[in-house]
Amino acid sequence: MTTEPKTRTLEVPGATLAYDVRESAASAAPILLMIGSPMDASGFTSLAEHFQDRTVVTYDPRGIGRSKRTDGAAESTPELHGDDLHRLIDALGGGPVDIFASSGGAVNGLALVARHPEQVRTLVAHEPPAAQELPDREQALAAVVDIRQTYERDGFGPAMAKFIAVTSLRGEIPADFADLPVPNPADLGMPTEDDGSRDDPLFGQNIMTCTHYRHDFEALRAAQTRIVVGVGAESEGEMAYRGGVAVAERLGTKPVTFPSHHGGFLGGEFGYKGDPDAFAVTLRQVLSE
Repeated sequence: MTTEPKTRTLEVPGATLAYDVRESAASAAPILLMIGSPMDASGFTSLAEHFQDRTVVTYDPRGIGRSKRTDGAAESTPELHGDDLHRLIDALGGGPVDIFASSGGAVNGLALVARHPEQVRTLVAHEPPAAQELPDREQALAAVVDIRQTYERDGFGPAMAKFIAVTSLRGEIPADFADLPVPNPADLGMPTEDDGSRDDPLFGQNIMTCTHYRHDFEALRAAQTRIVVGVGAESEGEMAYRGGVAVAERLGTKPVTFPSHHGGFLGGEFGYKGDPDAFAVTLRQVLSE
């Protein structure tokens, strides 16, 4: 039986990471590490409940939630997140661990495996927004740049409205995306006033480095780690779904379809509900194969 999560901290170069351990002492299975970005540990609460027969670890990436940066840097790269994960796994006993990685966390997990494959038995990379691998990469990258520029110019609300427009679009990103009308932030429940801050974990720290990251597919194909790419049954055609398909193709595999959407493992965290029960069943099957 998994105990209540115990929060611990780890000093790494440039940051103090906070992580939670739900320990199952009787389990012989590898630790299951659940990672997101820019989502913090709280987003895995519902999914972790379905794995009480094994030790589950979640964490807040640097600069997000309880994990504080000490280096003064404005952005975090997948390589930097990957090094943090490498050090976290060392602190947990060195691995190998199993990893479920969502969205930007999937990009970071792939960066980890490219450098430290011995630490990961199975990586399930769910819908990595790998814009560099898309057939419409130029349009996709340009749309991300426009979102970042909107954030710098107008603040969180307008940037989030454009972000939602891009991530919910099915099919290729139009070349004139920056000129297209977008929803009013107020209609999406987003603030219209600019509070002047520019340190948002998504728009200020991770959106550019994550989507523009070039994966080392030669290292990934040679890795001893079993890499499984996941996509959502309800998100076909969306950018992160297409990124997952493209990554799987570069790895020479086929993606596994998971129930629900991009956040299918969520049980209402952040007001966004998927189907965590069915999602956990599929994840358990993938990990046991």
